[in-house]
Amino acid sequence: MKIAVSAFYKFVAIDDPEAVRARLYEVCAAEGVKGTILLASEGINSTISAEPAAMARVLAAIRADARFADLTTKDAATDEHPFKRLKVKVKREILAFGLPTGDPTVQVGTYVAPCDWNALISDPDVLVLDTRNIYEYEAGTFANAVDPSLKRFRDFPAYVAQNLDPAKHPKVAMFCTGGIRCEKASAYMKSLGFPEVYHLQGGILQYLAEVPKDQSLWQGGCFVFDERETVATIQPVPGN
Repeated sequence: MKIAVSAFYKFVAIDDPEAVRARLYEVCAAEGVKGTILLASEGINSTISAEPAAMARVLAAIRADARFADLTTKDAATDEHPFKRLKVKVKREILAFGLPTGDPTVQVGTYVAPCDWNALISDPDVLVLDTRNIYEYEAGTFANAVDPSLKRFRDFPAYVAQNLDPAKHPKVAMFCTGGIRCEKASAYMKSLGFPEVYHLQGGILQYLAEVPKDQSLWQGGCFVFDERETVATIQPVPGN
């Protein structure tokens, strides 16, 4: 039997993250889920794996909370669990950034569907920016993408301050693995006055799942944070 792998996040106000953590841990443990769920007052961020039927029940239980009712997931299948154990944690942020101006609930860049991404990044007037860390960039990236050489995502504001200017770079298209880093990065750049900031909806994982290989502008593999290490294409979950 294939193992389902589901990645998801949502920025939403959570006033009781400890209570949510306890409930989700109980549900996931009962279903044999492995992987990590991060919770904070700003939302949820997770990649987990389980048998397909168990995954369906877990996602239904998560969406039963009105705050997560419209949660979208990026789903794939693998031959075995890519994680060793289950972790459900409460953190200060679901994605460490450190600046309040990187708040996707206030403003965010323009989402670009995978089917429209190739046309956008082929525009010579668009700066294509890879917001991931340097080792992720080295595993694979889009043609002509700029590597900010980040050691960690918290270094992104310093890179922008030293290298980018709203007047010189009026059109910026950014991407990351699953979309969450671009939520904060685009919110931050909008707060600095960059007029047109776009980001790949669903991230690289969604692009690889939807764009045919013969049309793809992706080069190399996509680094993922589990035992698969990198993926070149996304294998759909059976039945999806």
